[in-house]
Amino acid sequence: MSAHPILEVRKVSRYFGKFKALSDVSVSFRAGELTAIIGPNGAGKSTFFNVISGGVAPSEGQVLFEDRDITGMPPHLFARHGIAKSFQITNVFKQLSAHENVRVALQMQTSRFQLLRPRSSYRELIERADALLTRVGLQHCRDRIAGDMAHGQQRSLEVAMALACDPKLLLMDEPTAGMSPEETVVMMELIRQLAQERTVILVEHKMKMVMGLCSRLIVLHHGELLVDGTPEEIRNNAEVKRVYLGQG
Repeated sequence: MSAHPILEVRKVSRYFGKFKALSDVSVSFRAGELTAIIGPNGAGKSTFFNVISGGVAPSEGQVLFEDRDITGMPPHLFARHGIAKSFQITNVFKQLSAHENVRVALQMQTSRFQLLRPRSSYRELIERADALLTRVGLQHCRDRIAGDMAHGQQRSLEVAMALACDPKLLLMDEPTAGMSPEETVVMMELIRQLAQERTVILVEHKMKMVMGLCSRLIVLHHGELLVDGTPEEIRNNAEVKRVYLGQG
């Protein structure tokens, strides 16, 4: 794991009218680290995710990726810089097969400036799509229509699509939302494997789940950074128990 930060958030605040959803948040993420952003409802997790993924620009402060200022950069440029994201609400083409979904994601990365493509390049796209489906454990669903797949499988398919740009940083917004316990176990194992190859940042509200998965937890409360530490440090922190677990 590199000691140098791959992503830095510097004094970021975000207003929606008079409401301050994020307040002066500063945090850095080291390359190769698996981190979860957690907190109770209304903590500012979704706003934080939207800021670091390009969904909204911060009202104040900066976001830097590999020392490059990406504050306010259009979301479609993030993939070019090595950042991919998967959302809480599944974002797949439900009328296409699993393989077609991944192939479309790959073509979006490779065909921007190539109007005429040699036939061999399509074979390469097909092979790469197959490899990504295998990577997320969906090779058996290759030809299934995405809309007919189980919810957990659709979430895994979205991860395969996010991996199409071979990101250095993978951002995941509540990756187990709506999943059964069995599907959650499968997704947790996939995240654990992906984190061995790239930096992964999760936004989650399932504290118990991330305790056994992540090496680092960042707790937000009322839009502010409450505490940053290892699972053990978070588990034993009195402020976390008070605001997150409801203990006095």
